[in-house]
Amino acid sequence: MSATVSLAATHLVPLAADDLDKNKVTPGVLGFIVFALLGAAVWVLMKSMNKHMKKVAFDEIPEGAVAMAATAAPATAPAATARGGAKADGKDATEG
Repeated sequence: MSATVSLAATHLVPLAADDLDKNKVTPGVLGFIVFALLGAAVWVLMKSMNKHMKKVAFDEIPEGAVAMAATAAPATAPAATARGGAKADGKDATEG
Protein backbone atom coordinates (compact mmCIF):
# COMPACT_ATOMS: atom_id res chain seq x y z
CA MET A 1 0.00 0.00 0.00
CA SER A 2 1.42 3.39 -0.91
CA ALA A 3 2.03 6.11 1.62
CA THR A 4 -0.67 8.34 0.12
CA VAL A 5 -3.35 5.66 0.45
CA SER A 6 -2.24 4.85 3.98
CA LEU A 7 -2.32 8.51 4.99
CA ALA A 8 -5.77 9.02 3.43
CA ALA A 9 -7.12 5.91 5.15
CA THR A 10 -5.90 7.01 8.56
CA HIS A 11 -7.56 10.42 8.14
CA LEU A 12 -10.89 9.08 6.82
CA VAL A 13 -11.43 6.23 9.29
CA PRO A 14 -11.98 8.51 12.31
CA LEU A 15 -14.44 10.63 10.28
CA ALA A 16 -16.46 7.57 9.31
CA ALA A 17 -16.36 6.18 12.84
CA ASP A 18 -18.11 9.28 14.24
CA ASP A 19 -21.12 9.02 11.91
CA LEU A 20 -21.36 5.23 11.76
CA ASP A 21 -24.08 3.61 13.86
CA LYS A 22 -23.52 -0.14 13.77
CA ASN A 23 -27.18 -0.85 14.59
CA LYS A 24 -28.53 1.13 11.62
CA VAL A 25 -26.26 0.00 8.80
CA THR A 26 -28.26 -1.25 5.80
CA PRO A 27 -27.24 -2.25 2.28
CA GLY A 28 -29.31 0.57 0.79
CA VAL A 29 -30.30 1.08 -2.82
CA LEU A 30 -26.92 0.03 -4.20
CA GLY A 31 -27.13 -3.30 -2.39
CA PHE A 32 -30.63 -3.90 -3.76
CA ILE A 33 -29.51 -3.09 -7.31
CA VAL A 34 -26.53 -5.45 -7.09
CA PHE A 35 -28.72 -8.21 -5.67
CA ALA A 36 -31.35 -7.69 -8.38
CA LEU A 37 -28.68 -7.80 -11.11
CA LEU A 38 -27.26 -11.01 -9.71
CA GLY A 39 -30.72 -12.55 -9.64
CA ALA A 40 -31.41 -11.47 -13.24
CA ALA A 41 -28.06 -12.87 -14.38
CA VAL A 42 -28.77 -16.23 -12.74
CA TRP A 43 -32.22 -16.34 -14.37
CA VAL A 44 -30.76 -15.59 -17.84
CA LEU A 45 -28.03 -18.21 -17.39
CA MET A 46 -30.56 -20.84 -16.29
CA LYS A 47 -32.75 -20.15 -19.34
CA SER A 48 -29.72 -20.43 -21.61
CA MET A 49 -28.62 -23.68 -19.95
CA ASN A 50 -32.08 -25.19 -20.35
CA LYS A 51 -32.10 -24.20 -24.03
CA HIS A 52 -28.75 -25.89 -24.62
CA MET A 53 -29.63 -28.97 -22.58
CA LYS A 54 -32.73 -29.58 -24.73
CA LYS A 55 -30.42 -29.93 -27.75
CA VAL A 56 -28.38 -32.74 -26.14
CA ALA A 57 -29.38 -36.31 -26.97
CA PHE A 58 -29.06 -38.62 -23.99
CA ASP A 59 -29.51 -41.92 -25.84
CA GLU A 60 -27.63 -44.66 -24.04
CA ILE A 61 -25.66 -47.26 -25.96
CA PRO A 62 -26.48 -50.84 -24.91
CA GLU A 63 -23.66 -52.57 -23.03
CA GLY A 64 -23.43 -55.35 -25.60
CA ALA A 65 -22.72 -52.86 -28.37
CA VAL A 66 -19.87 -51.33 -26.38
CA ALA A 67 -18.29 -54.75 -25.84
CA MET A 68 -18.61 -55.60 -29.54
CA ALA A 69 -17.03 -52.29 -30.53
CA ALA A 70 -14.12 -52.88 -28.14
CA THR A 71 -13.39 -56.33 -29.57
CA ALA A 72 -13.83 -55.22 -33.19
CA ALA A 73 -11.43 -52.28 -32.96
CA PRO A 74 -8.18 -54.31 -32.48
CA ALA A 75 -9.17 -56.68 -35.31
CA THR A 76 -9.39 -53.85 -37.84
CA ALA A 77 -6.19 -52.09 -36.74
CA PRO A 78 -3.64 -54.52 -38.34
CA ALA A 79 -5.54 -54.56 -41.61
CA ALA A 80 -5.45 -50.78 -41.75
CA THR A 81 -1.68 -50.69 -41.19
CA ALA A 82 -1.08 -53.38 -43.80
CA ARG A 83 -2.85 -51.28 -46.40
CA GLY A 84 -1.07 -48.13 -45.23
CA GLY A 85 2.20 -48.30 -47.10
CA ALA A 86 4.13 -51.52 -46.60
CA LYS A 87 3.67 -54.38 -49.06
CA ALA A 88 3.63 -58.00 -48.07
CA ASP A 89 7.23 -58.49 -49.28
CA GLY A 90 8.48 -55.81 -46.83
CA LYS A 91 9.14 -53.09 -49.40
CA ASP A 92 7.59 -49.68 -49.13
CA ALA A 93 4.91 -48.73 -51.68
CA THR A 94 7.07 -45.82 -52.90
CA GLU A 95 10.09 -48.07 -53.63
CA GLY A 96 8.34 -49.73 -56.56
